[in-house]
Amino acid sequence: MDENIREEILQENKMGTMPVGRLLFSMAVPMMVSMLFQALYNVVDSIFVAKLSQDAMNAVSLAFPLQTLCIAFSGGTGVGMNALLSRSLGEKNQAGADRAANVGLFLTLCNFVLFALIGWTLAGPFFRFQTDNPQIITYGRGYVTVCIGCSIGLFFQMYNERLLQSTGRTNLSMITQIAGAATNIVLDPILIFGLLGFPRLEVAGAAIATVIGQLVGASIGFYLNLTRNPDVHLRRREIHPHAATIKEIYAVGVPSIIMQSIGSVMVFGMNKILISFTEAATAVFGAYFKLQSFIFMPIFGLNNAMVPIISYNYGAGKPERFRRTIRLSAVTAIAIMCVGLALFEIIPGTLLSLFSPSEEMLTIGRTALRIIGLTFPLAGFCIVSGSVFQALGTPFYSLIVSVCRQICVLLPVAYLLSLTGRLELVWWSFPIAELVSLTLSAIFLRRTLRAAGERLSQK
Repeated sequence: MDENIREEILQENKMGTMPVGRLLFSMAVPMMVSMLFQALYNVVDSIFVAKLSQDAMNAVSLAFPLQTLCIAFSGGTGVGMNALLSRSLGEKNQAGADRAANVGLFLTLCNFVLFALIGWTLAGPFFRFQTDNPQIITYGRGYVTVCIGCSIGLFFQMYNERLLQSTGRTNLSMITQIAGAATNIVLDPILIFGLLGFPRLEVAGAAIATVIGQLVGASIGFYLNLTRNPDVHLRRREIHPHAATIKEIYAVGVPSIIMQSIGSVMVFGMNKILISFTEAATAVFGAYFKLQSFIFMPIFGLNNAMVPIISYNYGAGKPERFRRTIRLSAVTAIAIMCVGLALFEIIPGTLLSLFSPSEEMLTIGRTALRIIGLTFPLAGFCIVSGSVFQALGTPFYSLIVSVCRQICVLLPVAYLLSLTGRLELVWWSFPIAELVSLTLSAIFLRRTLRAAGERLSQK
């Protein structure tokens, strides 16, 4: 047999044949490395912006809900496409896999158009609703207009990464993310501070660097899918709406979109609560989100590898393989989160010093990181459980957990604790909400695995 054909067959079948431990980590490690690079350039963005002023740091922090919303739509659509495509490959349904990829590209275009309109029209009102500080509004409007209004690179980078991940080519997906992150890191100081003859663009420069990095990653991802991914076939004539496929993609994708959008609402609400104490508290919250991405991003990388393995083996009728994948993923996620807990407890001041903090921000931040860090091991289990729900066709469990954690518990508890006038008590809303999330996740995971086993036994 021709060696190239043999290699393609092995690539196609490895999710159903390779030992689960080796399969999971061979797919997860590249994704975890690439997600760490993703986290790095998010943090570097804020490190450079913080050198301008606390107002600049606050502008980027207050923009985070809109960025989260953008990522929610791109990521949710990608999750739905990923699950459908992987399941189709597991069922040896090539036409279904190709249709999922091409319709996914059509939906990606639609999402970009929606957010381009939001970025160009609503940036100013969005910031004026949160603060009356004119400098923050000016910085924030420029940042959002570029980042969201020109987000085509973000949407297409996410789309191409999902295609590579769903077919097991996480090493190629890693290349796209590292290339985009490296581009952004190099351009950040040049465009923010006006180095090498470029104009000093300050916060807008950070946004432009981000957009260029995303376009680089998207371009490389598109090229790799066309030339190195024989499992899916992108055809211009098939990039159009297909009702049944859209329904299947968003049956999984909509709960994911809502779940991440709820995160956007939570951040917006917490910013409103915290800024009522002091703008330094909002800056701390923004710094926390950048720092925790170093801990959470590897877990998301692990999940991105886990979901296609579970979906493939569920479609192929191999329950023991996807159950073992879940167990290994949960143990790995909790172990990573324990490392994050140790860092937040032992060196919170050192971590915050990356963001050129004021003394007030440093004092507030040490307490905040130590309290919020307690949630990390619990969150590791909950994040893996949420992805299992999506992979096995019960995505609304993820939605229920997310709504309960962030809307029904976290924000109300944070608001009630803020009425005491003691900022340090507000941070305890995070551990309280995570305990609720853990309880619900454990209950729903047991139900999901039992239902999946019953469905397979009836085939």
